[in-house]
Order: sequence, then structure tokens, then C-alpha cells
Amino acid sequence: MKSQPQERTKSIGRVAVRTSDERLNKGIAWAKEQALSYVNDGDPVGKWYEAALPARESFCVRDVSHQSAGAYMLGLKDYTKNMLHKFAQHIAGERDWCTYWEMNKEDRPTPVDYTDDSDFWYNLPANFDFLHCCYREYMRTGDEDYLHHAVFTRFYDKSLTDYIEVWDKDGDGTPEHYAYYGRRGIASYVEDGLHPLVAGDLLAAQYAAFRAYAEMKRWCGQQEEAEKWLRKADDLQGQYETEWWDEKAGRFSGCKLQDRSFHNDYYKSANYLPLYFGFIGDSLKLKLALEDAIRYDGYNVEEQSHLPDICCKYGYRNQAMEQLLELTDERLHRREYPEVSFAVMGAVYAGLLGIEPDARERTVATLPGLPDELGFIQADAVPLFDGEIDVRHEGCEASAMTNRCKHPIQWTAKFPGEYERLYVNGNPMPPAYERDWNGDVHSKITVVLKEGDTVQVKCHL
Repeated sequence: MKSQPQERTKSIGRVAVRTSDERLNKGIAWAKEQALSYVNDGDPVGKWYEAALPARESFCVRDVSHQSAGAYMLGLKDYTKNMLHKFAQHIAGERDWCTYWEMNKEDRPTPVDYTDDSDFWYNLPANFDFLHCCYREYMRTGDEDYLHHAVFTRFYDKSLTDYIEVWDKDGDGTPEHYAYYGRRGIASYVEDGLHPLVAGDLLAAQYAAFRAYAEMKRWCGQQEEAEKWLRKADDLQGQYETEWWDEKAGRFSGCKLQDRSFHNDYYKSANYLPLYFGFIGDSLKLKLALEDAIRYDGYNVEEQSHLPDICCKYGYRNQAMEQLLELTDERLHRREYPEVSFAVMGAVYAGLLGIEPDARERTVATLPGLPDELGFIQADAVPLFDGEIDVRHEGCEASAMTNRCKHPIQWTAKFPGEYERLYVNGNPMPPAYERDWNGDVHSKITVVLKEGDTVQVKCHL
């Protein structure tokens, strides 16, 4: 049974976004309405939203992990948590420490992807993607269950030990796929007949999971464990940046084939998801990988839905705007795929608004991601931890925040560029500085907002 809109007005879909561009306003309004149309209550599985092909009335691990940011923007954190908890519950040794790839509203594995424990669809990046998603959900929500609940911690522990061990036949520390596996244990999110042994997106997801797990261990006071997983992440990144780089092609190999040779043509999400997971540290190789991702523009809407977030993440603001307009264009084939509308809302949250929540210290940072042509963006009732904030950016040189949480928050306002001073409610103050992946300087200043406070920070008076 679908939730009726009147049942959700108090807690879901409260966020309101407007910009200086009517095309973008129309696209965001469509994305919000479309995403909310996929929200469901009252089924045996509990609270859920569609995160798979719409006709299946299901949600899959990959799509939930990607849709979670947009879902949070729409006030759906409880729905995301329920679905993640369902997946965590069903990790099992009988499935070689996979969970179900896809579950339906009846609280069962979706039949098209599951016959029995010896015959089911599964993409090997999924466990790592899931863990990385749980880390980000904690950072957004502050929900301690993501750190301490036994169902979640068992999934993390099994995914980074037994799961790797059972799928890593050659003992190099990374799972691999052999052609005779068929659909049970695919090495990539690329779903074709190539049957790669290992793919770039698998390595990238594993790296992100290692780093996320290290942070979780550090927060729990287990510093030695944290250092161990950080070393594993660094080793994996070093391996990728040296062994997987094709100097002649000027790109990373997308995958390793069954004969262990590298496949050097651009291989869809196996090439661009390392950007999404922050896997590439070398700035020159990162820039070339970004140019490749923009040039190839996604193989389908599922792939393309990642591009606004990737472009914003690395400061390609104008390209992010182009992608958002394309994804929300009514002429786009398969625009109704749930990942598209949720990804648009997620890109508004983390990209255009540039919101970076950190539940550890209950702090939030913003870095405006507005393209040159966008004069302003205003977002009211944006979820933050257990409350809400209002955020406004005027270009990339002025930001304002209103705290509607029932506790003080610490806000770090960041801006591209190096400024001698920033103006906080008109008062000049010396900023601190940081550098991004490309070495460009950002200026920033931190202020405390009590409940009801509004603070404006400008680069110029």
C-alpha cells in the first residue's frame, strides 16, 4: 500500500528548493515528486522506497547505497535504515557471505534475482558499497546503530574478513570472479557478458569500505584496528595507481580479464566509480579520469545518475549543472528509473548546496557548488542530524545558514578561492585555508549557531 501524501507531510518531503534558473527549478520539483512517489509503507517489509526497476516493487543493494543521500534530503532516513537493516540481516555463510541482491515488498528476495543459495544474482562490489553507505548514513544522521548495532557490525566484520576470503581464490586480498560462476559473484557493477576477473569499481568500493571501517573503529576507540584498515586502503590505492594505469591510453584499465590481462577500453562504471569512491589520489591521473567520465557520459541512466555528484565532488560545477538538466529533461529515456530522481536530490544536497555533515562532533560544513550561470540557491527545511537547517548560497561568494535544530551547531562556511578576510554578518574575520585535490585554495571560517540563529558569511562586502 502506498503512503498517502497527507500521511507524510509532517516528516517527509519538507525540504523546499528554489534557484535563479527556472529550468533547474522545474527539474528539482520533478525529482522531488517522482522520488516521493516511490515511498511505501504498510507492506510486510516495512518502510521502503523503490530502488530497482519500478515494476519489480523492490530495492537492491547498489541502488539503495546510491539513493541514500537523496533519500536523506527528502526526510527518508528511517526508510533507508530499514532497508539497510534488512540487507544486513540476510548476510549468510550459505551464500558465501553475500546478502540478498534485491528484496521486495513482501520481505523476500526478489525472484528474478534469486532461485536458491546456489543460484542468485550478486555483484561483488555490493558488500563494500553497503558498508560505505552505512558510514555516510551515520555521518548524516548521527544514528549510533550504524556504529554499534550487532546486525550492522556483524555485516561489516563478515564483509571485510570471511566475504573477502571466500571470494579471493588467488589470495591477493581482493575478491575475483571466474566465468563459470555465472551470475553468482560478478566482479563489477557493469552487467555484460565480458566476465572480468576483477574490475576497477570492485577495487574502489573495497577501498572505500576499508577507509569507512577504519573511521568507525577510530570512533569506537580502537586506534590500532583503525590504522590496520587504513594501511590496507593505502596499499590497495597504491596497487591501483601503479599496476592499473595504462600510460599509452592515458587512463586506468577498467578491468582485468580471465587470462589476467588488462582490458584497456573505457569500461563504463568500472572506470568512473573509482571517482565516486574517492579512490584516485594522483591529481594528474584523477583529472584525466574525470575528463574521460564526462566525455563518455554514462552508458545508461543508472550510470549517468552518478555524474552530477562526481562533477560537484571535484569542482566541475558547470558540467554538474549540465548533467542535472539532462537527467531531469522529460525527453530522457528511462527518466522514471528511481535512481535518477533520488540522485538529483542527492546532488542538490551534497553538490549544489555542498553540505558536509559530521555527526561525530555535530558539525556541518558547506562549500557552494553553483555553476557560473546560477545566481543563487535557497533550500529550506534541509534535514541535519535530528533537526533541520535553511541554507542559501549566492554564487560561490556568499552563504547563509539558519539553525532550526534544538541544539547549537557548528558551521564551517567554505568558499573556493583565497581571501584575506571573510565577513560574518558584516564583521571582517581572518579565514583559515585548505587545499582541494587539485591544489586549489579554499577559504573557510567556523561559527556557532544557536537554535533560531541566522548567520551570513560573505567573501566581499
